[in-house]
Amino acid sequence: MIIRILGEGQFQIADEHYDRLNELDAAVEKAIESGDEAAFGPAFVALLDAVHQHGETLPDEELVESTLVLPPSDASLQDVAQLLGDDGLIPG
Repeated sequence: MIIRILGEGQFQIADEHYDRLNELDAAVEKAIESGDEAAFGPAFVALLDAVHQHGETLPDEELVESTLVLPPSDASLQDVAQLLGDDGLIPG
């Protein structure tokens, strides 16, 4: 799976990490649905950190279609809420 974090680039993530990313995504979604700014920040940072930790950074000159796109680390709860689909930021 290829994940793009806006403003940072693309990361290739092995399928074995998909469940963990979905768990973290669920925490982000829960914080957004409840309007909990205090919970949103750490949950969103944890999701992005997991992408950095488990992902292999693709070179900028290697353009690959992204499976999904995540907002940048400075995105607000409202910004992310606008991008949130029925399945969260990470479908599945």
